[in-house]
Amino acid sequence: MRAALAGVQYRGRDLVAAGMVGGLAIKAGSVQATLEVDPKEAAALEPVRKAAEAAIRAVPGVLSATVVMTAESAPAPARAPTPPAGGRGPQPGAAAGEIPGVRTIIAVASGKGGVGKSTVAVNLATAMARLGLNVGLLDADIYGPSVPRMMGRTERPDSPDGKQLIPLHAHGVKFMSIGLLVDERTPMIWRGPMVMSALQQMLQDVAWASPAEPMDVLVLDMPPGTGDAQLTVAQRVPLAGAVIVSTPQDIALLDARRGVAMFEKVNVPVLGVVENMSVYVCPNCGHAAHPFGHGGARSEAEALGVPCLAEIPLTLGIREQGDLGAPIVVAMPDSAEAKAFLELADAVVTAIEAGQSARRGAPKIVFE
Repeated sequence: MRAALAGVQYRGRDLVAAGMVGGLAIKAGSVQATLEVDPKEAAALEPVRKAAEAAIRAVPGVLSATVVMTAESAPAPARAPTPPAGGRGPQPGAAAGEIPGVRTIIAVASGKGGVGKSTVAVNLATAMARLGLNVGLLDADIYGPSVPRMMGRTERPDSPDGKQLIPLHAHGVKFMSIGLLVDERTPMIWRGPMVMSALQQMLQDVAWASPAEPMDVLVLDMPPGTGDAQLTVAQRVPLAGAVIVSTPQDIALLDARRGVAMFEKVNVPVLGVVENMSVYVCPNCGHAAHPFGHGGARSEAEALGVPCLAEIPLTLGIREQGDLGAPIVVAMPDSAEAKAFLELADAVVTAIEAGQSARRGAPKIVFE
């Protein structure tokens, strides 16, 4: 692959000799590569990026090729002193500044996959928009981006100045996803550093807000689990809180417990737990069943000392509208399911406001 990339020239030198090839990942005929570039030259380098993809595709056995441009690696900053044993980690956002114009950032997370976390994140964001807030949604699940399909838009975002991407807009929400930058059939076979670089770019190099139009809330649809991505986001972004999604099933609750513990260890407040797929009501006879159990997330939330924010039913409408790119909050705003998500949005906003009031402290009475 490096030999193929060495055949692509830029300013009289090949990409390999110029030190621009930052990383390569190869698996089952799919190839991903990164080019480290000066952000100021990103627009001019787009033809070079396409030529690099074409060079890789020409290699026998290659089924797909994706080349992504990343910012040049900067010298590493001085390391902060290691906290004492048993101490808490750095405060959220300590390693990087806030995102300009974004007032509040929250994470929607889960301890395991398959619990409907992305469905909850998409409907939560659109429900907040219906409450009158200026909302953004970042699909931080690099390996399984599903937000573009659920939001109904999959075209590549623009970058007029070659420095910042313009997020897409749908259903009253601005959103960004790695799924908008690569073909949805292309697997993201990336190692940790490449994932962290992509996350950092989508947080800092996207025009989320402006002085004239600040953003009230940015919702992060996190990947499942408690790995590098969660730790990086918790340490580099000033999270106002996290919403943990789980089904009532005992196995899912075990993983949800780990998710709560992970955010607590990095000093991110847990706003509460959402019990997804709480009940299934037959559309024909109205019989209510609980295929994953019932009330488990509420009981677990009480045991952990955090609120149960909502119980979301398991219905065909939620699934069908998600597949069609129209969240049920938008497509069927008067349905019971939409009302459940609106109640969730209201509960999350209330929890955020309560947390901000607590951090500001109680008012002081002064006698003069």
